[in-house]
Amino acid sequence: MKLIIDTDPGVDDAMAILYAAAAPEIDLLGLTTVFGNVTVETATRNALRLVEMAGLKIPVARGAKGSMQIPMMTPSAHVHGAEGFGDVPAAEPEGNAIDEQAAEYLVRMARQHRNELVVCAIGPITNVAQAIQLDPDFATNVKKIVLMGGAVFVPGNITPVAEANTYHDPHALNIVLASGADVILVGLDVTMKILCTADDFRDLEHHAPEFGGFLRRASHFYLDFYRTVVGIEGCGLHDPAAVIACTHPELFAIETHRIEVVEDGAEKGRTLVCQGQQGFPAGVCVGGNMDQIKARFMEISRTNP
Repeated sequence: MKLIIDTDPGVDDAMAILYAAAAPEIDLLGLTTVFGNVTVETATRNALRLVEMAGLKIPVARGAKGSMQIPMMTPSAHVHGAEGFGDVPAAEPEGNAIDEQAAEYLVRMARQHRNELVVCAIGPITNVAQAIQLDPDFATNVKKIVLMGGAVFVPGNITPVAEANTYHDPHALNIVLASGADVILVGLDVTMKILCTADDFRDLEHHAPEFGGFLRRASHFYLDFYRTVVGIEGCGLHDPAAVIACTHPELFAIETHRIEVVEDGAEKGRTLVCQGQQGFPAGVCVGGNMDQIKARFMEISRTNP
């Protein structure tokens, strides 16, 4: 599968990208970066670090520094740490982002790989919405858009009703939903049912000392947030689950619903199921074989160096 990951790394972004780098069924063509867990500048630096860590020769295209219509947000340093990888210090990559902006890169790659390219957005979906505005054919050129986002039938994680990625750019998600693209939401309805614990990160370090050791060190801060703020032992398998849904949708229970995102007010970012002809059709992951999804993440991640 030809895949581009749109990302704001982020501990779970790192988990997803390193998983994708090792998965034999994924042809990872490139990364695009966006604001979210960190600033777009830090996201781009972190994406370049991950590409180099994985030994990949793929481009990184810098994208949106803020949402389409709402004020600039403050990155979630209390969740992922000031530099995005928990307590792991910042480090400068050897390479640089390409000159092409993320939306332009997405448009070009969708044309080049028409009906083959899958875009997996694991941060706010601003870059993808901008690609649609840049080229209306983008929505039909891509095979599928899979996003980590939404809380359709469960509570949110940034407000009582909203998941963080949809909250940070609800207007962008409505543009994507309205585009006619094949869209799948991998949201909190499933990702909080799959937890990675400290023992899981120790297991990854044992089998994959370099990548697994990095993830274990990065996870300390992240797991502490889940323990002290959320009240659970383990972090949700958010972004890796979205990547796995790209290649193994059969592991998920996916229902088609008409979805619309609340764009302002107290329920901003809420992913609503609409009746009649309101909203836009999308696949919503509502369940699945959680044990197999986690087992696949662990099995593939163990094969990393």
